[in-house]
Amino acid sequence: MSLEVREGLPHPLGATFTGDGVNFAVFSAHATRVEVCIYDEAGQNETGRVTLPEYTDEVWHGFVPGLAPGARYGLRVHGPYEPENGHRFNPNKLLLDPYAKAHMGELKWAPEIFGYTVGHEDGDLSFDERDSAPFVPKCVVVDSRFEWKQPRAPRVPWERTIVYETHVRGHTMRHPAVPEHLRGTFAGLANDEVMRHMRELGVTSVELLPVQRFLTQSFLEEKDLRNYWGYDTIGFFALEPRYLSEPSIDEFKGMVDLLHGQGLEVIMDVVYNHTPEGNELGPTLSFKGIDNASYYRLMPGGDGGPGPRYYINDTGTGNTLNLSHPRVLQMVTDSLRYWVTEMHVDGFRFDLATILAREPYGFDEGHGFLDSCRQDPVLSSVKLIAEPWDCGPGGYQVGGFPPGWAEWNDRFRDTVRAFWKGDEAMVPALAGCITASADRFNKRGRRPWASVNFLTAHDGFTLADWASYNDKHNDANGEGNRDGHSDNRSWNCGAEGPTDDEAVLTLRARQQRNMLATLLLSQGTPMVLAGDEFGRTQQGNNNAYCQDNEISWFDWEGIDDRGRSLIAFFKRLTHLRQTLPVLRRNRFLTGAFDEELQVKDVTWLSCDGTEMESAHWEDSRTRCFGMLLEGHARATAIARRSLDRSVLLVFNAWEDALDFKLPQHGEGTQWTLAVDTAHDVDPHAAVDQVGPSFEAGQTYTVTARSMIVLVAA
Repeated sequence: MSLEVREGLPHPLGATFTGDGVNFAVFSAHATRVEVCIYDEAGQNETGRVTLPEYTDEVWHGFVPGLAPGARYGLRVHGPYEPENGHRFNPNKLLLDPYAKAHMGELKWAPEIFGYTVGHEDGDLSFDERDSAPFVPKCVVVDSRFEWKQPRAPRVPWERTIVYETHVRGHTMRHPAVPEHLRGTFAGLANDEVMRHMRELGVTSVELLPVQRFLTQSFLEEKDLRNYWGYDTIGFFALEPRYLSEPSIDEFKGMVDLLHGQGLEVIMDVVYNHTPEGNELGPTLSFKGIDNASYYRLMPGGDGGPGPRYYINDTGTGNTLNLSHPRVLQMVTDSLRYWVTEMHVDGFRFDLATILAREPYGFDEGHGFLDSCRQDPVLSSVKLIAEPWDCGPGGYQVGGFPPGWAEWNDRFRDTVRAFWKGDEAMVPALAGCITASADRFNKRGRRPWASVNFLTAHDGFTLADWASYNDKHNDANGEGNRDGHSDNRSWNCGAEGPTDDEAVLTLRARQQRNMLATLLLSQGTPMVLAGDEFGRTQQGNNNAYCQDNEISWFDWEGIDDRGRSLIAFFKRLTHLRQTLPVLRRNRFLTGAFDEELQVKDVTWLSCDGTEMESAHWEDSRTRCFGMLLEGHARATAIARRSLDRSVLLVFNAWEDALDFKLPQHGEGTQWTLAVDTAHDVDPHAAVDQVGPSFEAGQTYTVTARSMIVLVAA
């Protein structure tokens, strides 16, 4: 194929269809030449090649008339091969365009995909001359036009947000209502029955594990396993092909459109901290061959430093993206804007987010990435959730992100787990966690929603497994059960794993209800792991990152009576949260007496109904207490009584039943029982069904290891 090439434009970066051709623009500060190779529909045979003729502001660019959407292409980038100086150019390696909107084909692990000769005595200093094209995916030019039926996003307020973390493939691979050819795809997740379940649960925001193009590392393929979670992104603008039932990005847009139609937001879990290219011994697939010295953080030289031949590894994966470089920062923010403006997503959860704000000297709250998110009119309007830690020095930054950000609060997880497990001296810490960890987040005008409370996530035990296993059981991962966290703060309730002991099963169900009630009725933003609402198990595997099989796939047809009861209980909790404003205040509770309104926003109570004193807080054996949320306390900074209903939550992690004396509240003396985790919920009961009424001064016997919720009548 004979291809004409014109000057083109240095922007936008990537391959852009203009209606009469495609403009190519590739950033590389150190390359000497960039070629675009065009391939046939199968991506196997090269049919044409052009050299980008112009170089403007470190961007190589050119325009190819007549090229249309669907064209397959890859890059070959020339320049110095000087690993000791941080340069690893090798035009024998076909590279993925960092801005490609779609990929096709799978990576085949072979010696040809490495820039150096594998096994050579000089290691990565050697130079490999073999062509990698037969073994690597190709990029695809896309047509971005799409007719949206729901042009407006749901825009769920933070204080009403309930995040539901799930996996596109695992959620529907065993769903009986999803046609087999759509299972595990975006179209499958947009199935009517699937969406109905999510909507009826009362969740508001569906958080998807990584859906950007990722790879499976060779050590997993050698064990006949694959990267299931997806935390190894190679294409920040492209979708993971295995989640598409047809090779069109419109399927993802259609899913978002349908979820929006159900009032559900879509949040993407994104991984902008590293790539699958690994360290100096990793393959050359994209960034490493386009401009290694710009895209990655390299080790400093001088003063005995190892030098830029080697990579800084704050991620534990071999490399770290260099967001201190303006063009790398631009790539990340361009990618985020693309997913918002073109794909209509509603927010992002950032994996190992501390890395995104790292400078050579450490974490910097004023980093350009964080500043750009706050200043950008697009990014500042969507939900931004940080996983506020990484593997580098000073990496733990819970509460350290700036205003506008929410953060995963792992202290909530660890504290609540330990309390319900029965650990001593947990009440003071628990009281702080269920009031949105003000000691971490109440600064600079941040709100309680900044604390994203969670008890389980993709990484770790499911809720059912937390109540069923003392120890992890990760043998299926092929790493001798050495992988995954050993400190799970879990308790198997008397038997390890599956059992027929009815007493053990009853206690496990109660413990799951305790955990869900604590999570969904605490101040802050709750995040639940999909499947916990019916007791999904991973058979004790707390690190199922490579289990693309029945271990991870949701067993919808296996939901039993206990599972259906738990779903009904879950719905009742979300109903309470959304209908009782005191459970989701948009200001931090202090427990201080409001002189103007003559009320406290929260009062901590001992079993005799009196306010807890220092002796109660300091007693390590205290495991039962009450939390009175006063509905007449101010809801904003304005000194004005609210007209909300008061709520009393009583937590009893003791192994015996305890009598709790009910207090008065601002509206009067009568209470109505809304929740008692000691009892199953009838799957057919209405979500707003309530129990008997009680008067202040009466005692309520709180079952061992249970929780009650009463609402002012």
